[in-house]
Amino acid sequence: MSLRAASRPRVEGEREDEILDATVELLIEAGYDRLTMDAVAKKARASKATLYRRWETKASLVVEALIRAKQSPHIGDHDTGSLRGDLLSTFCGNEGINESATQVMGSVITALSTDPEFAEQFREKFIAPKVAVTHAIYERAQQRGEVAADIDLEVIGPALAGILLHRTFILGIPPDDATIERVVDHVILPAVQHPSCDGPLGRTAASTHPPANKKARNTP
Repeated sequence: MSLRAASRPRVEGEREDEILDATVELLIEAGYDRLTMDAVAKKARASKATLYRRWETKASLVVEALIRAKQSPHIGDHDTGSLRGDLLSTFCGNEGINESATQVMGSVITALSTDPEFAEQFREKFIAPKVAVTHAIYERAQQRGEVAADIDLEVIGPALAGILLHRTFILGIPPDDATIERVVDHVILPAVQHPSCDGPLGRTAASTHPPANKKARNTP
């Protein structure tokens, strides 16, 4: 490394936060595809060289902004002592699924299929930690007996977020805390307490209640 390069100031602290916040603001305004390093530099009042000293590519800058910026969706692991409480505490309110969070997610949806570098970093660094938080919530609930032992946590874990994203981006219905509560109460909680078809309880239920067409064949 040259003496000149070594003497360049590092992008860190409040200056770094300003650049990341500016990146998310531009994502919401223009979307990932139209976002450029030049535009971020202009909005953050920084040189493009400053950005490239810290982030080698647009993908790396955007992923870090999604992880750290104030407007980006953040969830924390809230151990309230119940599955319902954990889910509502995690997904409701300012930290959970809100208007800003859905705008940010909408801005990068197309990039997941068009930019392999971004998609890989996004799933590894942004999505994976959130999946881990949700999985921990369901594991605790399973240990408390709130979730049936044979429930597939890898399937049920993303269900709440998946329903909310479908309503937002496919049906055009923005999420709110009341909707999250309805999904938890009417979909998630009944699902985790219901035995799976392949589990011992599921097989017992199937043998106790034979299919309607089988009963019909035995009817004179």
